[in-house]
Amino acid sequence: MTDYGETGLSVFGADEQSDVPIDVIRWVKLAEFVVSEERLRGTAELSLLFVDAQSIADLNEKFLAGTGPTDVLAFPMDDDLVLGGRQPDQGGRGPGAPNEAGEPPSLIGDVVVCPSMAAAQAPLHGKTIDEEIALLVVHGVLHLLNYDHAEPDDETTMKSREQELLTKFREQERRTP
Repeated sequence: MTDYGETGLSVFGADEQSDVPIDVIRWVKLAEFVVSEERLRGTAELSLLFVDAQSIADLNEKFLAGTGPTDVLAFPMDDDLVLGGRQPDQGGRGPGAPNEAGEPPSLIGDVVVCPSMAAAQAPLHGKTIDEEIALLVVHGVLHLLNYDHAEPDDETTMKSREQELLTKFREQERRTP
């Protein structure tokens, strides 16, 4: 888990597949970068998971009524947050606890990427595997932040923002040793 400074963003990254070598830390930094560039404030959490084709196919079928594996899925969390204090009685917070409960972090959601799908489609898009995975990470995080591509105008906006973010991230990576 990485904590992203002033924004209070925590990104949990996990590689749960063995088909394609993954630099989880690099992709967590990219997810942090996207959220930072979108100027989300307050404390927030999201998960970035890399899974095999069967796992993403199972998720696709179970949650989206899709069939077969896909490259990336985004699962935004509900806006319902648990209130501070003890549950269910909303009584005192217990000995030694501050009088006021802190704000719980916003749970942005989960992005699930399938590296083997990225590897298969990268040549079709004229990209390297890393370029394809970077695009999928950005795409998934933008979905969590309410971007969509169902309508042509929305698709244009989302694709443009993806390219802006990828360009800025690459420039940042070149400047950072």
